[in-house]
Amino acid sequence: MTASEPTRAEYLDAAQEMAHTGHATLARLLAEEAADRTDDPVTAAAILRRFNGRAPSERSEY
Repeated sequence: MTASEPTRAEYLDAAQEMAHTGHATLARLLAEEAADRTDDPVTAAAILRRFNGRAPSERSEY
C-alpha cells in the first residue's frame, strides 16, 4: 500500500474542522500547508486570510 500526500482540499477540510472545534493554531498551520500547495499567490493569500494567517512573504521558514 502506497501512502499519498494530502491534497490542498484535504488540508483545507482539516483546517476548517480544527477551526470549528476551537483549535485555531492547528487550523492556521493546516491552512498554511494548503496555501503552500497552491500555485496561485492570490488564492494562497485568500486561504491564509481566511484562517487569520500571515501572507507568504511575512512567514519565516524554520
